[in-house]
This record gives sequence, C-alpha cells and structure tokens, in this order.
Amino acid sequence: MISSLQLPLHFQHRPSLSGDDFIVAPCNSEAIQWIDRWPKWPEPIIALTGPRGCGKSHLVNVFSNIAKPYPIVVNKLEHALRRAMKVQTAFVIDNAEEKLCMEVEELFLHFINVLKESGGHLLIASSNPPGRWKLALPDLVSRLRAVQVVSIGMPDDRLVAALLVKLFSDRQLRIDSDVIKYLLPRIDRSFEGIQKQVSILDSTALHLQRKITVPFVREILDNKQKSVDN
Repeated sequence: MISSLQLPLHFQHRPSLSGDDFIVAPCNSEAIQWIDRWPKWPEPIIALTGPRGCGKSHLVNVFSNIAKPYPIVVNKLEHALRRAMKVQTAFVIDNAEEKLCMEVEELFLHFINVLKESGGHLLIASSNPPGRWKLALPDLVSRLRAVQVVSIGMPDDRLVAALLVKLFSDRQLRIDSDVIKYLLPRIDRSFEGIQKQVSILDSTALHLQRKITVPFVREILDNKQKSVDN
C-alpha cells in the first residue's frame, strides 16, 4: 500500500510562477527538458501541445519564471514586433490557436521572421500542433509546420495522486492514502480540476469542523452530483 508520505516522492518538484511546486512526470518530462534547455534551443519556436487540462499553462508559468518572456497579446502584435528586434528576447503565447485570427496572420509571420533573425525565442501553448491550425496565409502555415512540437499527456494515476498529496500538504493537511485512492477515479483529472477539488474539500471540512475521510469525501461528491442532476 502506498502511504500518503511516499506518494509525492516519486517525482521531481519544480517551482512555478505562482510559487507552487510543479511535479515532473512522464507526461510532461519532455516539455520540462526543452524548457531547461532554453536559451539553447536549436530553433526559435517551441510549441507545447495537448488536451485542455493537461498542464500546458502550468508549463508556461515554469518557462515564465525562468525566461521572463514578454507575453504576446494578439491585437497588440506591433509591441511584440518591436521587442523582437532586440537580441535574445523571449516571448510566450498561451492558447495561441484560439487567439490568432486572419487579420493578424501576416503580422505574425513578420514577427516570426524578425524573431529568427534577432535570435529570439517563442514558446507557444495550444491544443493542436501549429501545423494543424486553420490559417489562410500559406507562408505562415509552412513556417508553423516546421516548428518543434512537444506533446503533453493528461496526468496519470501516479501524478494525480502526487498532486493531491502535495496540494493537501500545502494546506497542512495529512490525508490517508485511502482518501487519495477514493478520489482518483472520481474527480476531474485536469490540473485546475484537482486544485479546485482540494480547495472545496478543505474549505468544507473547515466549515463543518470535520476530518477529511472517505465517508466525508463521498458525501461531498454525492452532493455535488445531486446538484448537477437537479
């Protein structure tokens, strides 16, 4: 049986922009390796891709903590373009696929060209690889197809368990392994969902002055399901 103290020790912890630890696991280790290699990337652009909730934004935070990049605002690409003319400037754009539109495609292509010439770097986070984005400008499509893509998977059971133990521990809560095992198949497995569930359990237990046990968690989850059904 895995104890609550042993669970998080299987993974390396990394600081994120928020000050929380970031847990390195098989699903995100390749992405972390690329972030660690910055600024010695072989290409100016790295794209982190994966389903919603897999932790892309957390990795963007890790990169932001290391590289202090300039966050790109699509409707203000001119600002990023001016910065790209400076040598070794880092940039980041989260949810890139959702933000790019036809009106800025030509300017974004110009930005990429300037970025390459100046020796800068861009970290992209999106659900789909840039080469599969629905874009109208052929030159931009061609350029984005050549981008280095790093895929991120959803957290597996071991990582979700480690995250739960860590988040409870951050709140000075020691939780039995039975509680962790009960939660694993019953909660939203996205990073945001895990954080939200721990917060709900902690605040509810504090309000009711109850210990977080399997019966308590079952009651909270059952009530949540009933409210959804109604």
